Amino acid sequence: MQHETHDTALNQLADIRLSDPVGWWPPAPGWWLLAALLLAGLWFGGRWALAFWRRRRNCRQALLELERVFDDFAAVDASQADVSKLRCVNAVNSVLRRVALTHFPDPSVAGLGGADWVRFLRANGNSTQLDRELAQALGEGRFQPSLAVDTDRLEAFSREWIRSIYLRRRGNRQQPRNQAQAGLEVARGDA
Repeated sequence: MQHETHDTALNQLADIRLSDPVGWWPPAPGWWLLAALLLAGLWFGGRWALAFWRRRRNCRQALLELERVFDDFAAVDASQADVSKLRCVNAVNSVLRRVALTHFPDPSVAGLGGADWVRFLRANGNSTQLDRELAQALGEGRFQPSLAVDTDRLEAFSREWIRSIYLRRRGNRQQPRNQAQAGLEVARGDA
């Protein structure tokens, strides 16, 4: 008898009913947050990658321009070495000044010359190779009738300075401008 009551009790139980499958739309709030973070990461990463690519491209262009200056210098007749060195130093100064104005658009950068220009170069880029001879050539060379400067060292310094300006800017966009201000303050303070 007990067996019969047990069978009737089992017969009275309802079948297990599964819930409806969960749809894929709309996603849970966590997925929305993950999607927003992913989009923000892609946007910031894309902007960084584009800025990095532009800096590399501009650095390459400046270095090619610098290379043209030294190629022109190498093609000059040895009898005109003094005049061609003077032209070379002025052309290098022109390339360095354009790079400086691109990164430090302060109007006072355009007017720097002499010792102020040399202090600016030292304050704002890798100037480890900028010795006294190169500093004098870059600062005062355009006013000299002739110039004795090692053009190989000038080329090495110029390349390194340009690379340091274009490729050091990682993350903080204000850092170079603050350094430019510091370089300008040094130049103004010594004047």
